[in-house]
Amino acid sequence: MTGVDAPRIAAQLPPIAELRARCRAIALLDHIVGGGRWDRYTFAGGWAQMDDNSGNEWEVVFPEAGAFIRVFDHESDMSPYLDDDLESWPGLVDGLPEEFRELLEHDMFTEEGRFIATAVLWRRHGDDRWHTGASLRIPDGAIDGSDMLEILLDGTTDRFVAFASTYYGRTVDRAAVEHVVEGRPVTAEVVRALNPDFDPAALDDVAAAS
Repeated sequence: MTGVDAPRIAAQLPPIAELRARCRAIALLDHIVGGGRWDRYTFAGGWAQMDDNSGNEWEVVFPEAGAFIRVFDHESDMSPYLDDDLESWPGLVDGLPEEFRELLEHDMFTEEGRFIATAVLWRRHGDDRWHTGASLRIPDGAIDGSDMLEILLDGTTDRFVAFASTYYGRTVDRAAVEHVVEGRPVTAEVVRALNPDFDPAALDDVAAAS
């Protein structure tokens, strides 16, 4: 087995509090740099989401118990849509704590009452690491979509700069990106450095939602 998969991503994800901070920072940066026209990354009500508008998505949920991540890659060999009964890939949620089980039935994650995902990760407060299905086996050469989570790993500043260059075709001020990633106040000066055409006042609703 080579490449990126959920167990490899799980070994590199930061603790819950740091992950939440990164999710919020990326959403703010995306909203500013993209001008708020359409946000690929969002963070609201304790939910972080990525939607590439091409059938690929992930969500990071922060319930009371900890954090739960659901990924769906529409091209994955592990997609439930390849099964007539929409069954999840064997072992995908094996060992998932009871505290997270209700999320498997959430409307955002289901179709016809079936949980739709190609990768699942979780961590409870007090855990010393992130988890994936205990009996999960990923076929050689298969993708599970967890590479979409790489922007949440260490090096978020440079990862976002690279994303902005590829996705928006723009070179953004690295120092301004780092300022937001580090959780410092997002001033009008920082906003102008990221996108001179963006109105800083438009951030009020975004900040309130997160």
